Amino acid sequence: MAATTTPPHAELSKTDPRVKLLAAKMKKEQYKPDALIEILHAAQNAFGYLPMDVLAYIAKGLRLPPSRVFSTVTFYHFFSLKSKGEHTCLVCTGTACYVKGAQALLNRLEKEFQLKPGGVTPDNKLGIQVARCIGACGLAPAVVVDDEVLGKETEDHLCDILHAKINAL
Repeated sequence: MAATTTPPHAELSKTDPRVKLLAAKMKKEQYKPDALIEILHAAQNAFGYLPMDVLAYIAKGLRLPPSRVFSTVTFYHFFSLKSKGEHTCLVCTGTACYVKGAQALLNRLEKEFQLKPGGVTPDNKLGIQVARCIGACGLAPAVVVDDEVLGKETEDHLCDILHAKINAL
């Protein structure tokens, strides 16, 4: 019987700090298949999303069929198989935000950055997302830019903020 502490054989670069972090997490969890969701969370935090080669690495490390890892990722809404961008802009489209101009914000973002909700710029600098409600109705229209909630947002101000973020060195 194989030891439960045998490290996985990596297809990923062993020098990548994200891979080192993931390897350490699997080792800490003793390569137990029951730790799959925790390890997927760690991988998504490290990579920003879950690339297929990372899923294969996890499957090999936990000795799970790749189909089980993939089905777990696709079952839970939190996990993402595609990059959301280096910077993210999440526009709330709940009732209060919609009434106060969320659609106008989305229209301007589409025009300004050639992005529809769910899209990412070709250089992966910016991703646009929508949410049904972020619970900030008193700040309508509310937007979340890189985990910072912005309230009573205007089209011009939001575009200025996003241009500054994606053009920062």
